[in-house]
Amino acid sequence: MKKIILTFILGLFAFTMNAQDQAASKAEIKFEKNAHNFGQIEKGGDGTYEFKFKNEGTEPLVLSSVRASCGCTTPSWTREPIAPGAEGSIKVKYDTNRMGAFNKTITVQSNASNQSTIILKINGEVKSTPEKPSTPTKQGGSVIAK
Repeated sequence: MKKIILTFILGLFAFTMNAQDQAASKAEIKFEKNAHNFGQIEKGGDGTYEFKFKNEGTEPLVLSSVRASCGCTTPSWTREPIAPGAEGSIKVKYDTNRMGAFNKTITVQSNASNQSTIILKINGEVKSTPEKPSTPTKQGGSVIAK
């Protein structure tokens, strides 16, 4: 009976130590910022922003899925594993040919032990391009509007 109890206690101790080692040696993701406000953008303007992150863990970080909340936002990201201490990025492009205010999310799934799912946010407002005012010019004694 003593051998069974001793074996059980040693097994439990070994299991606990192994679990602590595994928890300490995981990938950890840390973004510089999780949201970006474009403010006002002209129609057809640059609606691109790059979210930068770092693997602060001890194992490679892998982004398994990066999805935008709609088809008007296109993400592109670092697809190879990010080594411990290395940096990666997710570039997000919003279609600025769509007029009006926008508030979109990008869902990031990874093997990070601290946050396996992260929500990134972009927002702003697309305004119409202001028309150039016509300026009158003098040509041969008459005024012509451009």
